[in-house]
Amino acid sequence: MSRRKICVVITARPSYSRIKTALDAIKEHPKLELQLVVAASALLDRYGTTINYIKKDGFDITTKVFSVLEGENVTVSSKTTGLGILELSTVFDNLEPDIVVTIADRYETMSTAIAASYMNIPLAHIQGGEVTGNIDEKVRHAITKLSDYHFVSSEGARERVIKLGEEPSSVYNTGCPSIDLAENVMNNLLDDFDPIELYGGVGAKEELFDGDYLVVMQHPVTTEHEKALEHINKTLHAIKELDMPTFWFWPNVDAGSDGTSTGIRAFREHHDGLPIRFFKNMEPHHFLQLLHESKCLIGNSSVGIRECSYLGIPVVNIGTRQMRRERGNNVIDVGYDTEEIKDAIQTWLKSSPPEPSIIYGGGKAGEKIAEKLSDVELKYHKTITY
Repeated sequence: MSRRKICVVITARPSYSRIKTALDAIKEHPKLELQLVVAASALLDRYGTTINYIKKDGFDITTKVFSVLEGENVTVSSKTTGLGILELSTVFDNLEPDIVVTIADRYETMSTAIAASYMNIPLAHIQGGEVTGNIDEKVRHAITKLSDYHFVSSEGARERVIKLGEEPSSVYNTGCPSIDLAENVMNNLLDDFDPIELYGGVGAKEELFDGDYLVVMQHPVTTEHEKALEHINKTLHAIKELDMPTFWFWPNVDAGSDGTSTGIRAFREHHDGLPIRFFKNMEPHHFLQLLHESKCLIGNSSVGIRECSYLGIPVVNIGTRQMRRERGNNVIDVGYDTEEIKDAIQTWLKSSPPEPSIIYGGGKAGEKIAEKLSDVELKYHKTITY
């Protein structure tokens, strides 16, 4: 019996950690064949060259799609989406997958969904049904309506997908695959973990990071992209005033990331003596261990809402990027204000760690997704080439 071909498209740094355990499960499943497409910013050095970590983890890359235009503004985001549709349509035509899998809510994810849908290839969406209050939410719900199978991360998300009109029998609350990674990290902490030795980075010297430290990961908000420089400066000054060792990560490729990156570079040049170390990227399990041993995560990454809730890591969530997303009791929400950010960090530094939460699942999501992909009824015939 021929194996069902599952084409997974990874387009950005966070997409890989959101799907890694499902990739492992698909690869090992006797009824499935993994077709792995790596595209967009996951191929770019300035965003950490995620493809290198994918290869290191033992995955074979079926094909690569270079589709990111330079500029990081709303026009470029729109054009990159269009270019992605063109390139991925050719890829799908060549690979003839039985199911395409797309992840989360980025504009590159929209390219995957549109190309597969118009080619009558069944589409599976991971992390649908969530709310965040910005353009990501619109994209996520649009992808839900283009999708045939829905692997959601929480019961609230499942209810929203059904309210959008999807058949309940096609909506599965598997939990989030990134929680699988968090569970694995908790059970397999590395005794000799040294992020600076492993990844280098730039900035403060190594000896400053022997004790307590903070982690910052702040991305631009696409609907507020013109204020990205102003927003990042508020956070930079809050961290400066705290004068505490900090690991700081570069932003995603989004409209406004030029402003965020410019702010970080300018600040770094004028404040060379601060205890801050800057990184482009880390392998998912290393990044989660870095978070696990930190005093607090600051910024607006969804890792603060998902993985950190499961790990019981304090989070100061800044601004609107994660607005309305379901969260545990590990999050303090603040605005774009230096004093408010600093006060919230100090609150966590004086408090006991929050209790872990399983709002986004308790592990085994990857295995559940692979099993469903192996036995769901295919909704279309193969793509017809004219």
